[in-house]
Amino acid sequence: MQGSANLNLMIKAARKAGRTLVKDFREVENLQVSAKGPADFVTKADREAERIIKEELRGARPSYGWVGEETGTEEGEDPTRRWIVDPLDGTTNFLHGLPHWAVSIALEHKGEIVAGVVFDAAKDEMYFAEKGLGAYMNETRLRVSGRRNMMEAIFATGIPFGGRGTLPATLQDFARLMPQCAGVRRFGSASLDLAYVASGRFDGFWERGLKIWDCAAGLILVKEAGGFVGPIREGQDMLESGSLIATNAEMFAPLTKILRQPA
Repeated sequence: MQGSANLNLMIKAARKAGRTLVKDFREVENLQVSAKGPADFVTKADREAERIIKEELRGARPSYGWVGEETGTEEGEDPTRRWIVDPLDGTTNFLHGLPHWAVSIALEHKGEIVAGVVFDAAKDEMYFAEKGLGAYMNETRLRVSGRRNMMEAIFATGIPFGGRGTLPATLQDFARLMPQCAGVRRFGSASLDLAYVASGRFDGFWERGLKIWDCAAGLILVKEAGGFVGPIREGQDMLESGSLIATNAEMFAPLTKILRQPA
């Protein structure tokens, strides 16, 4: 696919950051056995990846705004456009030497996500999408799965950690959903969960309380691959609340019915 100049810029920035993260990831595996552990090193790797992305994107488009996990929000001269960046989605996996983490970059225009890139650097899988032009992984056009039967479907989610308030609701989701499906996976990277829905590996995904940089790029991947996205609570703004459902075309109604049941 021939993408716009902005999409090509996003892919280039993701690759550049991904290359340094892969080198750092190899180092993390060596640090696992040290007394100090790799935590400080991973924080530095995360910040360096964001610095690289910011340099590439704001260097080429200095008027655009910026939202980054590490560096926060910066207004741009152009109030209609902003980059939304998570330099390392799946930090806990990275920290533990698990090769499942991604660089996530989205472009928002007038409140709508118009392009997204999710780069799984450890597996060299570059997912990207642009509004109206479809979703791709490397050279392959993506389509969501065609499964219609809940008992054949697998879903992904995140399990709240560290005392997050969304744990009771998530446990209730499990109790209602698991008897009706083929399984639920918790892989530890929301952007990759959404990319996997776009590529048909998962039939659906839901989570509560995500940050905008966790899900912005993944949402356009799902939409451009023919999937459905929506808030868990009807009427909510998905990007503001961070509570969302993303599925293939067939699973949206049954999954939302289960997840929207009153407590």
